[in-house]
Amino acid sequence: MAFEVALWRAIAVYRVAALGYAVLLATVYLPSFAHPVAGLVVLAMMTVWTVVAGYTYGQPRWRGWPLLVTDLAVATGCLLATFWVVQPGGISAGQSTLPSVWVAGAVLAWALSGGRRRGAVAALVLGAADVAVRGGPDLRNFAEAMLLLLTGLVAGHVTRLAFDAEARLQRATEREAAIRERERLARSIHDSVLQVLALVQRRGTELGGEAAELGRLAGEQETALRALVSTATMESPDSGLTDLRAALGRYACDTVTIVTPADPVRLATNLAEQLTAAIRGALNNVVRHCPAGTRAWVLLEDEDPYLVVTVRDDGPGIPDGRLAAAAAEGRLGIAQSIRGRIQDLGGTVEITTEPGVGTEIELRIPRIPAPVPDLPAGT
Repeated sequence: MAFEVALWRAIAVYRVAALGYAVLLATVYLPSFAHPVAGLVVLAMMTVWTVVAGYTYGQPRWRGWPLLVTDLAVATGCLLATFWVVQPGGISAGQSTLPSVWVAGAVLAWALSGGRRRGAVAALVLGAADVAVRGGPDLRNFAEAMLLLLTGLVAGHVTRLAFDAEARLQRATEREAAIRERERLARSIHDSVLQVLALVQRRGTELGGEAAELGRLAGEQETALRALVSTATMESPDSGLTDLRAALGRYACDTVTIVTPADPVRLATNLAEQLTAAIRGALNNVVRHCPAGTRAWVLLEDEDPYLVVTVRDDGPGIPDGRLAAAAAEGRLGIAQSIRGRIQDLGGTVEITTEPGVGTEIELRIPRIPAPVPDLPAGT
């Protein structure tokens, strides 16, 4: 992954900068070293390993255990050389070791390759060597070791988080590309195949006989294909959102016409499910209470911050008092499946009907439902 490559390059840069710092310190304190020539040899080894590590870690196929163990061994060896090169028997608390912060490059490499645990393991090994160089366990000698341990833990944790974020971004990008391709295919199907099937159905019905049966089959296939296309395009690249155009498209058939905006109309999935359930209830009422062949239209309008869905039919209409009588008889289709759901979403339902003309149900909901107020205790 591109991000991982960038991190390995950053570690390589760190090694170079830390090497420069170690060389600067050695130049200043070289006259006081017990064995200055040996110190120069160690610095030369550090320089060579900085170049080797920068190149080998840059090759993914070489980032295995042999390289990691060798890196840790080199860093530990250069650190332990302080015993003899700088001051026989070790150095005092607070005094810089020969490689100084250069050894943290191995900790960062282990953390990047395996997360917090590997980073902690490398830090503990180098921390133990650092404490030994400073004269053994003593509270004053644990500062450098603790810094190495924190470096390993934090670097490993941040690295894992970054890798997970990059992987999620990659999946989201691929998913969005797939959804766009499905939407493109869906538009193509809508502009060609569905129109042909609709034409075959209409002409077959007009001609009658065997052509009518062919038209009926074409109508069934058109309905099935519309449902398939709608299902394929329902997913949204935005987590937890549903495109209402696709959710309503599954109800399109020869007697139900769906009209939606050209752009996606995305709504929180839980709200979309309740809204489509209310619309389904309205369409079921058309099938249940209207003559066969009654046509219905579903119009979706995006009036930000509200969504408005109008369900209209050309049926006989609802007689005066019929809704109240149905509720009194315990048949609560409109009262519960439609009004109840929409009111729970903070919306409103308006029913307009006229005998012999049809019925129109307007559902209006806010994109973000109003919070439910806390009720006083005991209510």
